[in-house]
Amino acid sequence: MPRLQRHHVTSGTYFLGTSGPLILKACMGTCVGLALYDKHNGVGGLIHLLLDKPPLLPGSFKPEKYAQTGLPLFFDALLDAGAKPDKLCAWVAGGALVSPVQEDDLAFNIGGRTTEGVMAFLASKHINNIKSETGGFFSCTLNLNMRTWECDIEPTGFELNTVRAHPRLSTKEEIINSMDTLQPIPQVALKILRLINEDNYDVTVLTEEMRKDQILSALTIKLCNSVYVSSLKKIESMDHALVYLGQKKLVKFVLSAAIKSFFDQAGMGYSLCKGGIYHHAVGTALIAEEIARTTKKAEPALAYTGGLLHDIGKVVLDQHIQAGSPLFYRQLSEEGKDSSEVEKTVFGLDHQEVGTILAGQWSFPTSLIEVVKHHHHPENALQYTNLVHIIYLADLLMSRFNVALEVERMETTALAERLKTLGFSIDAFSDIVNMIPAKALEYSLKR
Repeated sequence: MPRLQRHHVTSGTYFLGTSGPLILKACMGTCVGLALYDKHNGVGGLIHLLLDKPPLLPGSFKPEKYAQTGLPLFFDALLDAGAKPDKLCAWVAGGALVSPVQEDDLAFNIGGRTTEGVMAFLASKHINNIKSETGGFFSCTLNLNMRTWECDIEPTGFELNTVRAHPRLSTKEEIINSMDTLQPIPQVALKILRLINEDNYDVTVLTEEMRKDQILSALTIKLCNSVYVSSLKKIESMDHALVYLGQKKLVKFVLSAAIKSFFDQAGMGYSLCKGGIYHHAVGTALIAEEIARTTKKAEPALAYTGGLLHDIGKVVLDQHIQAGSPLFYRQLSEEGKDSSEVEKTVFGLDHQEVGTILAGQWSFPTSLIEVVKHHHHPENALQYTNLVHIIYLADLLMSRFNVALEVERMETTALAERLKTLGFSIDAFSDIVNMIPAKALEYSLKR
């Protein structure tokens, strides 16, 4: 019998097919997943919805992202593949709250509105055999086995292993000392970071700096030829990459390659998939860049860089998380605490504090130190407050709308005020979600 394969259905997409050795998976936080299948005719699929309906603001439109436009496409495709409406079964999962909802901030109940749209659509098609687990604050995974046509819904990422009676947890001193055992970010990349922090940096100077590090150049070329760039022609040199990508985009690739080499030292303490922390960082960077471009509250290149670097402290803590992971995961999943709060309980300090020490050792500019230090509580930043708020929001969006990458829990009780700092009203939150670039939602497939 052929071995079961797994396909991750990312936000804003759907997948359907006939009976076969395949399990469809969708990891949901605030997104909503719908598995719809006709086991009598051997046809089914799964759609992963980001929002209930398209926003009013102009911009790129992808119908699969929205319940209002994606569900009809998904349903018609199932019928075209041989499914019969009266034989269809449905499972619905996800729709977690973004933030504790009060009467005046129902705009944060995006998942609830998307769930309502799904249920209304199913009712209009007279599909009554429905299993639904939605709402709350926690993420889950919806699985559809296309061999057996069985569905299940399970918590995402938190495997509650048996806690040892007396686990050996690292001390603060041991954690800080362990920084010396990690390979740091290349010096050329650090110089690029400091140049980007300048308002009018010379891209030509940056390009010359990039050529000086052969290892970083090789990593950059490898990244350029990976899934991140769709190209029919292979990139063979930095000069070729410069011509193909342009100067500013090449700078982003160099920094991404440098950060990847650092994040590759992390194991599976925080990550829910191989390279999960890194892919979360890249997604956060892409979202931050878009928010900065839209709001004009920060320079987009600096916002992208801040998104890449905000979680560097997790690479250090990841070296120590194994002993404390059962306690760590249990407090996150059962008690719903903020990640930083749990880290302080387990380790005595959090990834923001650890990252701030690293950033100081590497002579980060003040703007990036503020990001690393305050991205969970941006109102505490004394400088570059707009930039820190942008990274906070981008980090939150990644943690709620692409939950398959890493363990993350962010405190959101002050979300409305944090949005106001960036000039967003509560009612515009759906439009903010719609800013998430498609690339930021695709990384859960890159395993």
